[in-house]
Amino acid sequence: MANILVCDDDREIVEAIDIYLREEGYQVYKAYDGEQAVELLARETIHLLIMDVMMPRMDGIAATLKIRESSSIPIIILSAKSEDTDKILGLNTGADDYVTKPFNPLELVARVKSNLRRYTSLGSLGHENTQTYRTGGLVINDETKGVSVDGETVKLTPIEYNILLLLVKNQGRVFSINQIYENIWNEDAIGADNTVAVHIRHIREKIEINPRDPRYLKVVWGVGYKIEKQDQ
Repeated sequence: MANILVCDDDREIVEAIDIYLREEGYQVYKAYDGEQAVELLARETIHLLIMDVMMPRMDGIAATLKIRESSSIPIIILSAKSEDTDKILGLNTGADDYVTKPFNPLELVARVKSNLRRYTSLGSLGHENTQTYRTGGLVINDETKGVSVDGETVKLTPIEYNILLLLVKNQGRVFSINQIYENIWNEDAIGADNTVAVHIRHIREKIEINPRDPRYLKVVWGVGYKIEKQDQ
């Protein structure tokens, strides 16, 4: 079973989340600020992180940026704010998902399970026998979960990997934002525009020489996104 780190300066929230996660069989680790979370991640094997934004010493945004320097584990941001700008900020720093306070604990548990499923499919907790997909110099080995462009390894988060895999497996097909969201998040695409757009931008920054003039990940204005099919 997965190890989950819960980080929030409100100890009552940490204890409440701990109860629900342990009922599902997860091992729970606890931290109360960003520095503690970073330090604990360096010592323990953690498979998913739930982290508040507003905390003393090191807040959730700074901690996420620090963690993303060396780890691609799923990160779910907790925020007391519901404005799109705050959600985008969390995603821009490398978070995979967000839950707005006050939240339903059962919804949080469902998001934990969903993010862990994607992490498992990425090969960090499990393994699948699959295939290699190519277009031009872009190669995805879905057995090792490796991505490379022109022979150079590209490091993606689980969400980024699964979006890219979806598009590469369906080269030339245009997916709308809602279709991408529903395929990757497995839930209705309500307010999905900004979430998908942020992840698409991150993918472009990692696989394209010039993200403003992409070779692979194309936008079809007013329709959606596609991976351009190219000669090998």
